[in-house]
Amino acid sequence: MTSGLFTGTLTLWAKALKGDRWLVLGWGVALAVLYWAQAWSIDRLYPGEGELARMAAAMERNQAMIALAGPARSLDTVGGQVTWQASAFGAVLLGLVVMVVVTRHTRAEEESGRDDLVRSAVVGRFAPPAAAVLSALVVSVFSGALVTLSLATYPLEVADSAALGVGLVLCGLCFTGTTLVAAQLVSSTRAARGIAGAVIAAAYALRAVGDVSVPALSWLSPIGWYQAMHPFSGLRWWPVLLLLAAGAANLALAGALLVRRDIGAGLVASRPGPARAGSALSGTVGLAWRLQRGGIIGWSVGLFLTGVAYGALGTEVEDLVGDSDLGLEMMTQGVPDLVDGFFATMLLMLALLTAGFATSSMLRPRSEEESGLAELVLSAPLARGRWLLSWTLVTVLATLLVLVVAGLGIGAGYAFVTADPVQAVSFVLPQLQHAPAVLLLAAVARLVHALAPRLASLAWAPLVVAVVVMFFGDLLDLPQWVRWLSPFDHLPLVPAEDASLAASAALLGVALAVGAAGQLAFRRRDIG
Repeated sequence: MTSGLFTGTLTLWAKALKGDRWLVLGWGVALAVLYWAQAWSIDRLYPGEGELARMAAAMERNQAMIALAGPARSLDTVGGQVTWQASAFGAVLLGLVVMVVVTRHTRAEEESGRDDLVRSAVVGRFAPPAAAVLSALVVSVFSGALVTLSLATYPLEVADSAALGVGLVLCGLCFTGTTLVAAQLVSSTRAARGIAGAVIAAAYALRAVGDVSVPALSWLSPIGWYQAMHPFSGLRWWPVLLLLAAGAANLALAGALLVRRDIGAGLVASRPGPARAGSALSGTVGLAWRLQRGGIIGWSVGLFLTGVAYGALGTEVEDLVGDSDLGLEMMTQGVPDLVDGFFATMLLMLALLTAGFATSSMLRPRSEEESGLAELVLSAPLARGRWLLSWTLVTVLATLLVLVVAGLGIGAGYAFVTADPVQAVSFVLPQLQHAPAVLLLAAVARLVHALAPRLASLAWAPLVVAVVVMFFGDLLDLPQWVRWLSPFDHLPLVPAEDASLAASAALLGVALAVGAAGQLAFRRRDIG
């Protein structure tokens, strides 16, 4: 009987892996680079033991950074720094990846009706979710293995490197289970991802509050258990049992809920909406805002907290940068004034993160086309150009909002450590100086989506170029023409340099031209 419940699992798993192969490869490599890059940068930023010890002493006193990254253990060692800087973010990123994988192969399949076609064949009730779980485990194991291999060959201690990899895999297992539970509770992919994302955020928040003020709260979070393994700071393996038990319990709960619901429905019945939509949904702009509201709020909160952490470092910049030329270049962009150069770099980093939001937001109409929802909306007396402009307007306004919130975050952090309330708003205008470059990258994403929707992932390439130019332009001695491909390279580093209205206006003009080309191209192709 049990075997019948899983009939067809391997076939569905093979199909899922074929569709996820690039996601598995890309995220596995990205997570390995995240961990390895910390070791590489620490060795080059702080070549002397005294410099690293001085920076470690400064960071151990910084409650904002502890809340952001985790408990400060053995920060005077490269391995301790890798664990501190990468483990919490690695767990969150892997959690988001497995969330996408699980919902893609479970709730999204049911929502689209493809699951009904699959189940019309000889397929067990548990086969689709089991295939989804196996796919998520492949992502987790592949990522953990690459993390272990990258650190062990760096070289760092093999056992501690393995602990970072194993703990990462088991965090992925925990969040796989919570996502599968969410998929049983609600009937839409968006709601399931919302619940799963909230669980990941709660795990991060519990760990942050626990590490700063209430230690018991850290023991309620899988991320806290992962860091409680103490890699490179007195390794211990018993927290692995907590991660295994939580992952198994979540999967068992998901299985128990699955047998109690109808396929295509959720255990929590969807509430019927009002008979008439509110005034905010009377137009295409209101609809686009409503559909992106959760992402806008999430990005705003995330970048505000990141800005707070950056701002709180303001009085310890000298200890953080160290004495190496590479450290000065990467953290101050070569600006002679350490404080101004540091904040100019942090503002640029926040702008690059905002560009990630703007790109994903501008590509959102693509998912509306793929799901067929765009055709339903456009079946009304609505021009496709107006529909796309509505999404664009929401993206532009939301991008400006996220930039303002990020600037307020860095100002709030700096105001807290300097006890000067005026500083809370002093970084908003400098942050907005990067808006033309961010909007240009968003316009490029719009053009790519309009010309070749199947190749929309290429819209991320300009952002990758901008990141490489910022972090590795001087190190790799990139030619000037490559640097010019980054729109941020054409803007002054405020507040270390004076703002340039001419440069901002030129980039805005290019962004408008690229956006207009995207609008024209979209009107000339078929929907979907």
